[in-house]
Amino acid sequence: MSQPSYRAIAAHLAQGGLIAYPTESCYGLGCDPANRAAVKRLLALKQRPQKKGLILIASCYRQVARYVQPLNNEQQLRLKEDGARAITYLMPTKKTAPRWLRGTHDTLAVRLTAHASAKQLCHGVKSALVSTSANRSGMRPAKTYAECQRMFGEKIWVLPGLVGKRRQPSTIMAWTDGRIVRG
Repeated sequence: MSQPSYRAIAAHLAQGGLIAYPTESCYGLGCDPANRAAVKRLLALKQRPQKKGLILIASCYRQVARYVQPLNNEQQLRLKEDGARAITYLMPTKKTAPRWLRGTHDTLAVRLTAHASAKQLCHGVKSALVSTSANRSGMRPAKTYAECQRMFGEKIWVLPGLVGKRRQPSTIMAWTDGRIVRG
């Protein structure tokens, strides 16, 4: 149950591999957000429709800047501080942001994670990651390494670690008006 090196994880992601990793409230399923085939495999594994869109987590704004409208320094600080409170923002996207990430929306869900191992994972692989709960749609998310192994078997790399203490998934809030979409 030892974790592969960040170099090995980055190579796995670059080849379209899927991973499961601990986040603030449960294990998350992830992949390289720029890899359409990987995202499609993740959605099929999860049995989630593409039209819903996905969340990206990152260790810093620079990792999501290619997808969202530019932010000034004050806005970047707000994104970081609110990420520490597990707030995911629905942010206006650049026209080039892929549909396979944003679904039918003109926004993309983004969180600068403060969960230590998820943040270190993004930092270590030098990329944002898709982050959706490790479950099949409508089922309870996995909270442990062993649950992920049972649920997904050899289809993904399950990274060891501890899930955070949050009982609920992240709050999802509209960036432009602060409207809470998921509380």
